Amino acid sequence: MVKPYFAADGPLALSHRGFSRDGCENTLVAMEAAIDLGFRYLELDVRTTRDGVVVVFHDERLDRVTDGTGRVADHTFAELDAVRVRGRERIPTLAEVLERWPHARLNIDVKDDFSVQPFAEVIEAAGAHDRVLVASFSDRRRLRVLKRLSRPTASSAGMAVNAVIKVLSPLGLAQWVARLTRVDCLQVPRRYRGLPVVTRAFVARCRAAGIPVHVWTINDRSEMEELLDLGAGGLVSDRADVLAGVMRRRGYWPHS
Repeated sequence: MVKPYFAADGPLALSHRGFSRDGCENTLVAMEAAIDLGFRYLELDVRTTRDGVVVVFHDERLDRVTDGTGRVADHTFAELDAVRVRGRERIPTLAEVLERWPHARLNIDVKDDFSVQPFAEVIEAAGAHDRVLVASFSDRRRLRVLKRLSRPTASSAGMAVNAVIKVLSPLGLAQWVARLTRVDCLQVPRRYRGLPVVTRAFVARCRAAGIPVHVWTINDRSEMEELLDLGAGGLVSDRADVLAGVMRRRGYWPHS
């Protein structure tokens, strides 16, 4: 049965870490910008502070995008609350994002093992099972999260399961693997280490098995068009403005 998260007319368009041309990724202003463009689906990342608060942040360390230093997990939330992304935007908590945009659907990459239990607790407290997708490069971590949730929640394959489905899909075993590993979609790069991942045949086999293929991170308009023509079930993009234009021209937006 298709989970409520995937209820949409046409392919999904996911804004990667919100939308910010000046590097304020995973901030409230970036998410607001994507929503203002018409996005219903936001891709974001979570980590957890030393005192157990789940925050929306990609890197293990603060140094690349903030005026702070050190690992996120070594700071309390009070300490992080004084840190600013690109010197001006605060790091939000997952709970406040869920509360602020109750109609948005969140594709959430759980970045570390320390976040498994606190993340599950936030989803449970918000009752957000139908509007989140649990993602992780680690299938072990992803499955640990799903086991802690009281209701079925959408999930995308990690690297290992992606590879298994890619290899076994010509044998007609993709659906069996997906069910066994609690996978609802694949989220993959177009190429991996120079080798093609997303091909017409692969997408067609996955669609026949009821497994949409989402492709990341696609920022070029012509490539977006090409992948949608190929049958991709979703695109993840840093250029939410470009992807919004493509989706509108194809008649998928505005959403009701």
